[in-house]
Amino acid sequence: MPVELASLAALAALPFDEVIDVRSPAEFAEDHVPGAISLPVLSDAERAKVGTIYVREDRFLARKVGAALVARNAAAHLEGPLASRGGGWRPLVYCWRGGQRSGSFASILQQVGWRADTVAGGYKAYRALVSRALYEEQVPHRIVLIDGGTGTAKTHLLDALAEAGEQVVDLEGLANHRGSNFGGLGEQPAQKGFESRLAAELVALDPARPVFLEAESNAIGRILLPPSLWKAMRAAPVVVIEAPVAARAAHLTRAYPDLVEDAALLRERIDALRPYQPAERIEAWHALAREGRFAALAEGLIEHHYDRRYKHALRGERAPVATLRLDDLDAASLRAAVPQVVAAAAREATPRT
Repeated sequence: MPVELASLAALAALPFDEVIDVRSPAEFAEDHVPGAISLPVLSDAERAKVGTIYVREDRFLARKVGAALVARNAAAHLEGPLASRGGGWRPLVYCWRGGQRSGSFASILQQVGWRADTVAGGYKAYRALVSRALYEEQVPHRIVLIDGGTGTAKTHLLDALAEAGEQVVDLEGLANHRGSNFGGLGEQPAQKGFESRLAAELVALDPARPVFLEAESNAIGRILLPPSLWKAMRAAPVVVIEAPVAARAAHLTRAYPDLVEDAALLRERIDALRPYQPAERIEAWHALAREGRFAALAEGLIEHHYDRRYKHALRGERAPVATLRLDDLDAASLRAAVPQVVAAAAREATPRT
């Protein structure tokens, strides 16, 4: 009997040992249920082949060719990734719409003796839940933003909050992108994949407690923040971090060791600022990089690029509820700042009389 997905929270509570995505590798790469394993019953090329036969030749022939390919791939999975699964193992299987691919594979697993079930509506049903949570419904969590200039260790402060047991969502981590030009653009997930990760994190958090996020624009690299979260962030209280330029520069040299160690990469990142900075300043920064004066380079970037370019960086629509002035941004200083951040969030949540 296919399992109906009533909510994202219900999905996490289902009594299955493993979730199996039998869609093609390309479908899985774009997005999948967090934690699912990929056991495609048709490769990308095989799926295209069956689809072409279905549309251009004969539907019955397409089903026959597809069945043979599914059986062949299922055998490889049974002899490979599933060979160690015991008799009590219980998998949940899904495909695109909860139809032939998942049904065929689940049937084979059931014949082995495993209590396999499928997802009613497949991935499309799951995706509808994610879309509803992030595009239609109001985010139920009490969001608190951490803001500050470039180099104020906002991400590391989030880490310190998480270590202290506070609820944190690292949006840049989920998007695999560290905001500034010097943070760089990694291999970002697809938009849908990011949203699945985000929805899974949010549904696991307690709405009665604050959730700390770094203040962001509505885009992190190529990823767009979904409207429900963006609306909540726009109205969220903001805690601002301030620190001396020297402390911020020291933090940047610690935070981006790859740039310090890779001269070619550092040259590339400095050159990327040419549209925004005069040529003589760019050359002066290149000279500092060649001389290994990275702290001085970071100070120049903060003063002449980041602070000027992002001086209106507060993304919330409300005035800051607290401003924390830290003399240093090392791990000990950030841990010491955690109670002040938590207290500011608690004050904001207390009804005023």
